[in-house]
Amino acid sequence: MKALVLAAGEGTRLRPLTTNTPKPLLLVAGRPFMSHVLEALSALDVKDIYILVGWKANKIKEYYGDGSRLGLRIKYLEQRERMGTAHAIGCADGSIDEPFVCINGDVIIFQDDIKSMIDKHASTGGHVMGTVAVERPERFGVIEASGDRLVRIHEKPKVPPTKMINAGAFIFNPDIFDAIKATPKSVRGEYEITDTLNSLAENSGVHIEELKHGWMDVGLPWDLLRANEILMARLRGRVEGTVEPGAVLQGEVVVEKGARIRSGTYIEGPTYISEGCDIGPNCYIRASTCLGPGVRVGASVEVKNSIVMSKTHVPHHNYVGDSILGERCNLGAGTKVANLRFDDKPVKVTFKGELIDSGRRKLGVIMGDDVKTGINAMIDPGTIVFENSIIGPGAIAHGNVGPGSRIL
Repeated sequence: MKALVLAAGEGTRLRPLTTNTPKPLLLVAGRPFMSHVLEALSALDVKDIYILVGWKANKIKEYYGDGSRLGLRIKYLEQRERMGTAHAIGCADGSIDEPFVCINGDVIIFQDDIKSMIDKHASTGGHVMGTVAVERPERFGVIEASGDRLVRIHEKPKVPPTKMINAGAFIFNPDIFDAIKATPKSVRGEYEITDTLNSLAENSGVHIEELKHGWMDVGLPWDLLRANEILMARLRGRVEGTVEPGAVLQGEVVVEKGARIRSGTYIEGPTYISEGCDIGPNCYIRASTCLGPGVRVGASVEVKNSIVMSKTHVPHHNYVGDSILGERCNLGAGTKVANLRFDDKPVKVTFKGELIDSGRRKLGVIMGDDVKTGINAMIDPGTIVFENSIIGPGAIAHGNVGPGSRIL
């Protein structure tokens, strides 16, 4: 069986993290986000992968190449205009002529659930859609079913008929392409896979399979933290780099080749230390922290439940909690990131001009690439700092800090 992974979107809701990096390449649990899906497919012997690219396509192609490094055979399709999910899947018409796995590139899905969908297809011979129960179904396409058959998908209904939603994972037969060709444009001017599936449900039928081993849709920047927590919970430690005497590693900790853990450092797993990292001395790395290649974490620094992307420096007397730092950032000595409100309520975030509830009790900063802070700078909970900004010595950043800003 072949697979189609949809990775053409611009990821605008994830900015500033996706300003320079396509969403599938964002660092999560030690690897680019899409690598976790590709590894799950590979483990099921699904080796022929088509990746649909669009936004910053060259970066994805350069990273994965022909897939041989991962034991895969990867080919690329390009969606030049973003005209809906059905249109995206339709881009594979003429390339795939057999049943295939189709997965949105922005979801977490595990190997066991993909296998259960493949097994359902093998037993029924029909199209299969993965479903999952969530607490806020009104944000998604909500499933109405009869037994294991789809009756209808209700797109973002105000009053959801169930808590079961479309999980963005399918097993399709090749006749899906004919169904897509017969799908009219929606009121949004796009070709919606929801409309295609509703039409199939009324005619040939669509089977559903509930995913039971973990699922998440990553749509907003802080969702990446939850995704990291879910994936890191399955981490198995290994030490390939240098760990100096006097450093302590507790639990599942990965130290990649070329990384150095200096004396006095205390690391609680699950934690991922990528190649070329230089950690310590005398710092504290807490659980669910992922450090990208070439990250520097220095003396008297504490990092907790955070993603720090490649070549970023957190070198002197810093605290970073429940945060995402982009690439090549540098925190001045004494910079502190606050991650908890005084009233202990969920942290609110200024996002696209609106104040929204992140749903997280603890949330620090979402920081774009190439941001610099001065000594003793402070960042309030739920702050978003866009790329190339400077937060000066002793300055306080809060709310939404636009690209190239100077807070002095």
